[in-house]
Amino acid sequence: MIKENQKYFNRLHVIFDALIVAGSYFLGFFLKFEGPFADRSTLAYTPEFYFSVLYYLIPGYLIIYYMNRMYAPKRTQRLEAELAKVFEANVIGAIAFMVCITAFKIPDFSRGLIALFCILNTIFAFVERCIIRTVLRKIRRKGYNLKHILVVGYSRAAEEYIDRINDNPQWGYMIRGILDDNIPRSTTYKGVKVIGRIDNLDVILPASRLDEIAVTLPLSDYDKLADIVSRCEKSGVHTKFIPDYSSLIPNRPYTEELDGLPVINIRYVPLTNTVNALIKRIFDLVFSLIGIIILSPLMLVLAIIVKCSSRGPVIFKQERVGLHNKIFNMYKFRTMRMQAAEEEKKAWTVKDDPRVTGPGRVMRKFNLDELPQLFNILKGDMSIVGPRPERPQFVEQFKEEIPRYMIKHQVRPGLTGWAQVKGFRGDTSIHKRISCDLYYIENWTFGFDIKIMLLTIIKGFKNAY
Repeated sequence: MIKENQKYFNRLHVIFDALIVAGSYFLGFFLKFEGPFADRSTLAYTPEFYFSVLYYLIPGYLIIYYMNRMYAPKRTQRLEAELAKVFEANVIGAIAFMVCITAFKIPDFSRGLIALFCILNTIFAFVERCIIRTVLRKIRRKGYNLKHILVVGYSRAAEEYIDRINDNPQWGYMIRGILDDNIPRSTTYKGVKVIGRIDNLDVILPASRLDEIAVTLPLSDYDKLADIVSRCEKSGVHTKFIPDYSSLIPNRPYTEELDGLPVINIRYVPLTNTVNALIKRIFDLVFSLIGIIILSPLMLVLAIIVKCSSRGPVIFKQERVGLHNKIFNMYKFRTMRMQAAEEEKKAWTVKDDPRVTGPGRVMRKFNLDELPQLFNILKGDMSIVGPRPERPQFVEQFKEEIPRYMIKHQVRPGLTGWAQVKGFRGDTSIHKRISCDLYYIENWTFGFDIKIMLLTIIKGFKNAY
């Protein structure tokens, strides 16, 4: 039933997109040549000629949408990811439009019309997908258009899968039960029952109208995997595999092929790509130089305040662990009273820390003490965005206590980071902080860096003591 629904929905979606492309073009033409601010003197061709372009424009855009996977099932796709695809497809469409105009030697075709069409088409496509998403999620929350799933194998992976489906009813997934050879029948996890043994597949598959099989075997039962997949595929039911070792691999694993042999890399770090690393480094250099120039008067004032407020140096240097576990001196404006080196190493700053000076408290509140790290960025010790660096003694402690902690040192540490804008800074959960750092490392894009920088400006750091 779901497959039929998806087929009809996709056809309807294509029709909506075709209407939006045509409507955007007509509206763009009206605004450019017929509206209150129109300039008909730029109408180099007849309206009939302009409208004849739609014979090629509509199928062209639909092909671009299809190639950009805009008609793939998106029950679990996040809204921002879907809108990013819409924007990307329309940028490609605009470029292709201009290339075709040039290739077919139509020099006087209105560039203003093309610009208006592309802007309107992007906006209307955004609105269309937001409306469709809202309607579908409301329908699914009421129990319609559900996708029925059978879970095979009781494991940590099965529990995590059920947790996510229960937390997101808008996805429209309904788990019919669990099959497992080691867990007693009628055992229940969050409303989902164990309904039999794995051998019951031969009875359940022909009798039930299932849309998907989710294989979530525990590691100890992986010898049964080939047989289970074979049975499921014979039934024609879509089968997915959720590994019980998800804690060892990233959310978006990097795969490669060795002469037909698939290989999964345990950790994919986009910044190990030379081009990505170069783009990030150039941005760091430009941003840090501009920041130093613009903020130099403020830093001079802060240096005078620090010098007058208490005995000690203006700049506080502290050893931190950076890229590839390299030790470097991180710079800050000194915000604490002078103390013995051994005393300083005992712990990080906590709320209402008595060691912090009066001016230092204000500087910490507004993160002004971090400004000298622009020089660390210029030197290459740090980046604008990345995991915050930690002191060597804490690195030695955490790498034994927290799984995957040392992965954060595969990229340059940052002045700000995903963990910091999420509120995990200072005396907060180190586990949650590392979870945010790993998410950033595995999902890095230049756009993600810009987002973190904007959030830092808008929200500021949280928990800055």
